[in-house]
Amino acid sequence: MPPSEEIILYHYTYSPYAKRVVWYLNLRNIPYTQCLQPPILPRPITRAIGTSYRRIPILSIGRDIYNDTRLILSKLHHLYPPSASHPPLSTSTSTTPFNTGVEKLLEFWTVHGLFDRAAALIPKELPLLRDERFRRDREDYTGTSWEVEAIEIGRSEALVEMRNAFELIETTIFADGREWVAGGEGVGMADIEAIWPFHWLTTLPGALPPPLISSSQFPKVFAWISRFDTHTRAAAKKAGKPKTIKGEEAVGIMQKAGFAEGELGVDEGDPSGLKRGEWVEVWPTDSGS
Repeated sequence: MPPSEEIILYHYTYSPYAKRVVWYLNLRNIPYTQCLQPPILPRPITRAIGTSYRRIPILSIGRDIYNDTRLILSKLHHLYPPSASHPPLSTSTSTTPFNTGVEKLLEFWTVHGLFDRAAALIPKELPLLRDERFRRDREDYTGTSWEVEAIEIGRSEALVEMRNAFELIETTIFADGREWVAGGEGVGMADIEAIWPFHWLTTLPGALPPPLISSSQFPKVFAWISRFDTHTRAAAKKAGKPKTIKGEEAVGIMQKAGFAEGELGVDEGDPSGLKRGEWVEVWPTDSGS
């Protein structure tokens, strides 16, 4: 049975990572409340709910806080099993170990590498890149320069990598004429795991030069993006706009709420050697804090 505690999503609307979670919630008809956050630090509200995690999105269910979209999507899948109220993503694709493995491989590919290449294609004309505060925030976050000149240096290599990615999807996954990554008649988890860097770039005017990456060279990939966009927009319209609350209200809701999950088990045989009751400090190994 799904938890009765309220879901609150802390995000800003143009975050490509947050889009993954919003798509999932809408497609599965899982209601949520949103607490909009600034795209750069400081974020006093996320600190007030008890986390110094700087990435977006953050999701809370009652008093439980979940960081990282990979964990968030996994928990939503676990806590909200398919039902009449919360239908599965696609009723025509079977949930097999093989399909789950494909989803995880796509997740690893897009999160651990491909999105960095996509981010290197942010057009230099984008207003955010002219915002000194934004550039300094991202430099602190990534440990690399976000000056326009530095971004331009890496653009050619990123274009090569992204063109290769478009070609891979075009000539392998969609080579047999299917409409969705895992087959079937609708959006599946594999689509959400694979599409987000590609979809995001198509929303940034100037990110993809038409002579190199467009519907002319990759008609199947661009048709997939268009289908996905149509389905997710329809799901968002059906779900209705989420309730938007201020930070103080979000803190109050959490303080009065219970936990969505009970006590979690600890694998005594985990290679980390961690034992029940030990305090741990968590930080990303790639960027951010």
